[in-house]
Amino acid sequence: MSERNVLGGELEPCGTDPMTGYYRDGTCTCGPADVGRHAVCAVMTEEFLAHQKAVGNDLSTPRPEWDFPGLSPGDRWCVVAARWLQAFADGVAAPVVLASTNEAALDLIPLEVLEGHSVDVPDDPGGLTT
Repeated sequence: MSERNVLGGELEPCGTDPMTGYYRDGTCTCGPADVGRHAVCAVMTEEFLAHQKAVGNDLSTPRPEWDFPGLSPGDRWCVVAARWLQAFADGVAAPVVLASTNEAALDLIPLEVLEGHSVDVPDDPGGLTT
């Protein structure tokens, strides 16, 4: 059975450039090996990236040994639900793509909180400005 998103529908891809997901398949699939639950499809912001680095979760620096390219603002990435919730508590939560966020995130994060930070992201976000 395929995994579902927080809206109850089929889990949609989060991002392929860079290739995200615990399994590097472009989705926020959370299988048994993913103990951290990389469930939240977040759109990176400068504030979120800086916060994550400050709390010991550097998402900006490439780590080729882990097949990790390093992230930039605008990238979509499956982040650990607890890390996203920590950023939310600190006032720097990244926007969330609900259709691409795994329902496993609901074990830690209320749907209302995710909805309050939801954003629709086009397939090609290159035309977006901040």
